[in-house]
Amino acid sequence: MNIIIKTKNLELTASLQEFIEEKIGGLKKFTKILQKDSSEGFFVEIGRETNHHRKGDIFRAEARVHLPQKTLVAVSEKDDLKRAIVEVKDELQQEIKKYKLKKTELLIRKQRKIDTL
Repeated sequence: MNIIIKTKNLELTASLQEFIEEKIGGLKKFTKILQKDSSEGFFVEIGRETNHHRKGDIFRAEARVHLPQKTLVAVSEKDDLKRAIVEVKDELQQEIKKYKLKKTELLIRKQRKIDTL
């Protein structure tokens, strides 16, 4: 599974790419079983936003992962890019865990229904 990184108004440095691969790459263990097609991966978009209501640079990080029957998306805007990436990772991790829990509970309910017949 690969990580595709897209930047907007920002240059992707080697250290930033390593940081993203380290943080988002840690989520691979959660999605390895769920994703049937290993060619799909994580799509990460980072950029510098120019919001005139705030002072200084505002960084935006967005991560998407395509799972069977659902696409999970996490978005964060912070004044520090690394903080935004960490927040996106945490949010996406929670969404993946919730998705896995729903899938396993549905499977257990179906098994119970079959056992009662």
